[in-house]
Amino acid sequence: MRRLSDLREQVSTWQALERRVKEALELVEMAAEEEDDSLLVELTTEVESLEETLDKLEFQLVLSGEHDKDSALLSIHAGAGGTESQDWAEMLMRMYLRWAEASGYQATLIDQTPGEEAGLKSVTVEIQGDYAYGYLKSERGVHRLVRISPFDASNRRHTSFALVEAVPDIETDIDIEINPDDLEIDVFKSGGAGGQHVQKNSTAVRIKHLPSGIIVSCQNQRSQLQNKETAMRILRGRLYDLELKKQEEEQARLKGQHVEMGWGNQIRSYVLHPYKMVKDHRTDHEVGNAEAVLDGRLDDFIEAYLRQTIGE
Repeated sequence: MRRLSDLREQVSTWQALERRVKEALELVEMAAEEEDDSLLVELTTEVESLEETLDKLEFQLVLSGEHDKDSALLSIHAGAGGTESQDWAEMLMRMYLRWAEASGYQATLIDQTPGEEAGLKSVTVEIQGDYAYGYLKSERGVHRLVRISPFDASNRRHTSFALVEAVPDIETDIDIEINPDDLEIDVFKSGGAGGQHVQKNSTAVRIKHLPSGIIVSCQNQRSQLQNKETAMRILRGRLYDLELKKQEEEQARLKGQHVEMGWGNQIRSYVLHPYKMVKDHRTDHEVGNAEAVLDGRLDDFIEAYLRQTIGE
């Protein structure tokens, strides 16, 4: 039913665009016959609107993967480097929360592990809305930051790394089958910002998938059952992503390309010193306004990557 509803919505959207084009053509004939300047102004405005709408719809054709229209589960992991990388992980979380807000998505914190002094060791956020995964899948990989460290009394330049993972929020077991015997489930008490926020009962859940070694946890929900359900959704998404990466590596191998999915393959650099620049190493797209990007202005990077995948 969901698939049928999506198809009906797509057909309805394109039919509405077709009607607008026919009306615009009629307006062209009227403007030519009556030589009315006001009709020409109206026509110009409508043509610009049609071009913008068509461009958006054509771009959505890029997002044709099985789960591209789904919500996303975004995880950020600090790399080696202690406080520096943990602060960078928190900066990235803020960047994606700003992007989600500007894009009309709802973001919900699922799980986080604070750093020892500042920042975050890891965090998982649910981004709800149409095509959230389709867009955020372009952000998967290692993100590199170069800056003067605010934690270094000598004001030295530091390089920090963080790994971003994006998986689809798969609601059911239809796509990924998980054998209950393959799961190791632990419960523990949720941690909060202070003593008054710490749960007295063991409601937080950690699940380890033995065949893959994947470990997921959730402590944001009120009950153990809710946390378990959320953790299972994260696990399904990561297992799906793992299978997707295997397929991508196999396709690259057949093409004679080497693809490294681990820490060694950074996708984007954010330089704040000695100059300011953000550059995506996959598309060579770069901007000088690093602050705007860290405030969530990611659409140009996302679009450049997704458009490049069309050619591939």
